[in-house]
Amino acid sequence: MKDNKVALKDGYERVEQDLPAFEDLEGAARALMRLQDVYMLNVKGLARGVFQRVTGSAVTDLYSPRRLFSLTGDDCFQVGKVAYDMGDYYHAIPWLEEAVSLFRGSYGEWKTEDEASLEDALDHLAFAYFQAGNVLCALNLSREFLLYSPDNKRVARNVLKYEKLLAESPNQAVAETVMQRPNVPHLQTRDTYEGLCQTLGSQPTHYRIPSLYCSYETSSSPYLLLQPVRKEVIHLEPYVVLYHDFVSDAEAQTIRGLAEPWLQRSVVASGEKQLPVEYRISKSAWLKDTVDPVLVTLDHRIAALTGLDVQPPYAEYLQVVNYGIGGHYEPHFDHATSPSSPLYRMNSGNRVATFMIYLSSVEAGGATAFIYGNFSVPVVKNAALFWWNLHRSGEGDGDTLHAACPVLWPTSGYTSMDRNSADPAARDLKTKVLAERSWRSPLAFQRSQKSKTRVREEKGEQASGGGPCQHCLFLANGRQGSGL
Repeated sequence: MKDNKVALKDGYERVEQDLPAFEDLEGAARALMRLQDVYMLNVKGLARGVFQRVTGSAVTDLYSPRRLFSLTGDDCFQVGKVAYDMGDYYHAIPWLEEAVSLFRGSYGEWKTEDEASLEDALDHLAFAYFQAGNVLCALNLSREFLLYSPDNKRVARNVLKYEKLLAESPNQAVAETVMQRPNVPHLQTRDTYEGLCQTLGSQPTHYRIPSLYCSYETSSSPYLLLQPVRKEVIHLEPYVVLYHDFVSDAEAQTIRGLAEPWLQRSVVASGEKQLPVEYRISKSAWLKDTVDPVLVTLDHRIAALTGLDVQPPYAEYLQVVNYGIGGHYEPHFDHATSPSSPLYRMNSGNRVATFMIYLSSVEAGGATAFIYGNFSVPVVKNAALFWWNLHRSGEGDGDTLHAACPVLWPTSGYTSMDRNSADPAARDLKTKVLAERSWRSPLAFQRSQKSKTRVREEKGEQASGGGPCQHCLFLANGRQGSGL
């Protein structure tokens, strides 16, 4: 018996690091709530494994995976409890409602994986409704709780309290509770950002605007004469270009493989420190060009196409970022907009341009939204998205405010289990890699950039990189030490 216990303990210790921890659960719950908000998703649909948008009384199917992964009552309870513990009853109530519904349907069944029960869900939901001002719902749910656990004195006292409140204020029994979504993280551009994410890539109609065209691009470079790049002008102000098939499947796979062992939670620069933040949920890794000949070849191709020097010290190392399901990057600039930015203190100059390569496709979600340009670009596998962050004067282009919309569902061919990551959001699926580079201007611009919005610079934080979701490469300006 003793030997069995020792063997069991040793076996558990060997796999313990691969098991999900509480931060994994919390991150996954936050990711689901993020998807729920950005895409206006129905909780009942999410629990069944489908994505349905709710607008008023209408329910629209956004995406149905080929294989459905349904959530249990315990799963829904855990998501609701994360919101409940944060005092976020706007999100807690629908998830706890779904948990109660599922637990009712399976009441009496014993499942070894369940940590919660119908009584737990009723208890939390009742108090959530009470906190939200709906005393009648809290009373009815508490009475139902006592049917299953009549000896619970705390809930019995709550029932007496709710009955007294309703007797004193009868109007509360018919009052309709209106739940307001918490304005976190207080984005002025939130409605525009989420609207662009929901359109999943709304772009101008090319045939109506002659300046938006497609062509084969050589940039007068001998390197590209025999293999010109297919260029699509997406937008004029800001000037955004998409280069189709910029990398091959083999090159994309090589870059993902090189970065995968080094992925860690992405950070942004805040003062002298680099910190993980809720408005950027992803994992990232840095790759030097000397790591693999594929990166050297990629450098030559980018330099030939853009005319920019991509060698250090004029370029940062390659950054590969994995967003995963629900990962995102809220509206931000790639260039510094404040003289307090680390870019200026290091005399490295500002970020001149962004060159982003999508290293895989996505099934749903994941667009790159340009807030002031009022358009979004969907993920196009192996394509590169390019724009200038600075005007010719060296001042930042405020129209380049952009965001990475959360990925609703990744391409199944590029998912793998990852429980060891430090990323708190949905770290069990590796579905997205963004590679990012930043060019430093040879004439280190030392001036404050006054842009249209102060979304991040109001906090004194410099966004570290940018970009869309799912596998992509990124070019901008500055050194790795700037927190990119």
